[in-house]
Amino acid sequence: MGEGGYSLRTATADDVGFLTDMLVAAVNWDPAREAVSRDRVLVDRRTAHYVEGWPRPGDLGVVAVEPGGSPVGAAWLRLFGSDDPGYGFVSEDIPELSMGVLPLWRGRGVGRALLTEIAQRAVERGFARICLSVERANHARRLYTAEGFTTVESGPDSDTMVMVLPERRDRSCRDHAS
Repeated sequence: MGEGGYSLRTATADDVGFLTDMLVAAVNWDPAREAVSRDRVLVDRRTAHYVEGWPRPGDLGVVAVEPGGSPVGAAWLRLFGSDDPGYGFVSEDIPELSMGVLPLWRGRGVGRALLTEIAQRAVERGFARICLSVERANHARRLYTAEGFTTVESGPDSDTMVMVLPERRDRSCRDHAS
C-alpha cells in the first residue's frame, strides 16, 4: 500500500464493470452538462468499444484499489483500427488511453500514479507512444500535459495528445551500467 492509501494492480476480465464505470465518469466529467447514462455509453459504438470484450489481446490495464480492496480508479490502453478509431486515434500501432478516478479519490495522486504505471507497462510491452483525447476544459488535461503529453491535433473543443515513451532498457543493460 502506497502512502496515498491505495495500491495498484493489473486490470483483469473481472474489472470490466469498473472500467465501464470509469468510462462513464470520463464521459461525464463536466457536471454542468446533462449526464450520459451508462446504457447510452454502452449502446454508442464510439464509446462502447473502449470496454467491450475487455480484455482483448494487446489490452493493458491498471486499477487503483483502497485498503479494503475496492477499486477507486483505473487506466487502460487499447489499440484501435482505422476502421473503428477511438476519439484520440493517431495510428493503429499507438494504443489509446482511457482513465478515470472516483470523485472522492481525485486530487490524491491516484490519476498520476495510474498514468505513470500504465506508461511503464506500455514501455515494457514495446510501445513507443500512447495517445488520448481530452476536452480542453477538462482539468485532467493539466495532468496529461504535466506528464509529457503534447497536442498533435485540435478539434473545436478537444485535443488529441500523444506521449512519447522512453525507450525500453533491458535489465541486463542496466545491470552492466551500474
